[in-house]
Amino acid sequence: MSDFLFGDKRPVILTVDDDEMNLLLMKRIFAKDADIICLNSGSKALEWLAEHDPDIVLLDYRMPAPNGFDILKSMKEDKRLAKIPVIIVTGDIEADLECEGFMLGATDFIRKPFMPAVVRERVRRVLQYEYLQDNLENEVKRQTNLANQRLESIVRLYNETAFALAKAVDAKDAYTSGHSSRVAKYSRMIAERSGAGREEQDEIYTIALLHDIGKIGIPIAIINKPARLTDQEYEIMKTHTTKGFSILEIIEEMPKLATGARSHHERYDGRGYPDHIAGDKIPKYARIISVADAYDAMTSRRSYREAMSQELVRREIEQGIGTQFDPMYAKIMLQLIDEDKDYTMREVQ
Repeated sequence: MSDFLFGDKRPVILTVDDDEMNLLLMKRIFAKDADIICLNSGSKALEWLAEHDPDIVLLDYRMPAPNGFDILKSMKEDKRLAKIPVIIVTGDIEADLECEGFMLGATDFIRKPFMPAVVRERVRRVLQYEYLQDNLENEVKRQTNLANQRLESIVRLYNETAFALAKAVDAKDAYTSGHSSRVAKYSRMIAERSGAGREEQDEIYTIALLHDIGKIGIPIAIINKPARLTDQEYEIMKTHTTKGFSILEIIEEMPKLATGARSHHERYDGRGYPDHIAGDKIPKYARIISVADAYDAMTSRRSYREAMSQELVRREIEQGIGTQFDPMYAKIMLQLIDEDKDYTMREVQ
């Protein structure tokens, strides 16, 4: 097997020299390993290059115009030909000439008279380098695409898992199916109105989706009790915040999930639970979820009452500004309510 075969095709070598003996010698050197194109003038070379893309070009420097440097310059000015490696073949390798050639974009120089084995090895190495370079770029692209596909798969799995967990929680309550999903969507709407970027909106959506995960550990009899809870039952219900924190704190990549579950029932005035923190000490996403959660609780049918009217929901949120709710997020919720003329926002799924 030829050591010039890099990939699945023979390389194409263009050699340009006004000396027919040199062309014949080049043909003998490469005929076994490559498709060799021999042209005896610069003008013929430019005509051929206008329609073909060789893998490498060997240019004699001293030719009637256009000479080797003229062709090299034309190739480098053409986007299609600019990356093709060019070796200058000349008997005049002086420092200034060599420097000029490299500045024009030459890959290498070969001195005349040349030894066939040296010419062959230099061309082989250039072709090998170009092949590896091209395949490195292709391999990087391939691996990048694979990584993106894996990332998309992981993100999809993550989102589907979050949805599944949220549905598992909501399935315990016969009256509030879809609660977690609606709170997540309201939270995203509030976050967007408050100026949050897309990435932060997505993050808040996910945190809100799992805000009630701790209800998995609350007895179903308490969750579905067809009457108001007793004080003792209410204390048990309140533990869903700390239970949720315990479930989610193992997710080290996104600690806000656990904090969102723990803090979404804190009040702006510090009278919430479980930690009785107030104001800006409550995480922003928890303050957003607090408003969204309250809106959905009031606009949904519960085991002990029907859904509240839009007017009453609006009044309750307005009265909670600065006490139960962060003023900024509560006011955004009021804007959303005012825009919802037909009271259809509560039906979002």
